[in-house]
Amino acid sequence: MKLRMALACALIFGVLTPAPSSADTATIGVAYDLGGRGDKSFNDATAAGLEKAKKSLDFGIEAVVTDGTSEDRDKRIRSLIAKKCALIIAVGEGYGPTLQALAFEFPNTQFAIINDASVAAVNVSSIIFAETQGAYLAGFSAAQISQTGKVAMIANTNQADLFKNGFSAGVLASKKKVIPIVKYVSGSYSLAASQVISVGADVIYLSTQGSDAEVFKVIVSNNMKKNAKKVSFINIEPDQYLAVTSQTKKFLAATVVKRVDKAIIDIISKSLSGDQFLDYLDLDAGLFGTRYGIDGGGIEFTIRSKELLAKSDAINIAAATAEKITE
Repeated sequence: MKLRMALACALIFGVLTPAPSSADTATIGVAYDLGGRGDKSFNDATAAGLEKAKKSLDFGIEAVVTDGTSEDRDKRIRSLIAKKCALIIAVGEGYGPTLQALAFEFPNTQFAIINDASVAAVNVSSIIFAETQGAYLAGFSAAQISQTGKVAMIANTNQADLFKNGFSAGVLASKKKVIPIVKYVSGSYSLAASQVISVGADVIYLSTQGSDAEVFKVIVSNNMKKNAKKVSFINIEPDQYLAVTSQTKKFLAATVVKRVDKAIIDIISKSLSGDQFLDYLDLDAGLFGTRYGIDGGGIEFTIRSKELLAKSDAINIAAATAEKITE
């Protein structure tokens, strides 16, 4: 079952790029992050959005892949600018410094960057997601199925607000006697998983980026032990990618899904109509773009376990609260 949600609509303040004439086919440029397609993460989610957009919109695609260096990122974006792309979509925060420089050098080029809001330029639309809303639902849901009264979030040190304003708030909103634990990690995620399990957490929410295979491996190993307390897992897509088998899928309770594909369709549609996302994300910092959230389908919460499915009515009610979180 999926709880569907998305972008809170705001005013569009300006237009930078004229719509292409009906006689022309616009070109959309996409600069994939390191690895390109096949990463089971943001590159693939972006590609899925492009494929869906092509079904209803008329445009060509020019795609490049970076080797990850700043010099190569600059080279790749410049190559797309030279091809007069109507819109250039950069995938991932690694392109932030590159776009910050090139946006001012090429003020008539329209850019978008996926999952980053660091570029202060009126011709750059930052496409981000209300991660605190997803964390709230993860915390609420974890509390619903916890048997030990302890649930955990494993996060990077820069994600403190996700715990404070999201995960822990969701746990407390469940009105159950459940304690939220947070483990900030800069090293081994598998060690962190073992540590929170050792103190009694039986649901783990992983909010980091990259493969979550090592955390899931710890959970599976624990659950295979005789008489062990079973631990469930909640992950995020496309931040993480996870391979499950018929034997291990029962340990995956839910997934917070960022609908990157929806965002791609939206921003291409706007670009082809001569419009652009210019909502204020941060007025003081001069950041423009859109924050996708629960309201409208920008974030989905996919339930994957029978235990959690039985709590779906309560989770739907919690979603109405989560979508009001603006931090």
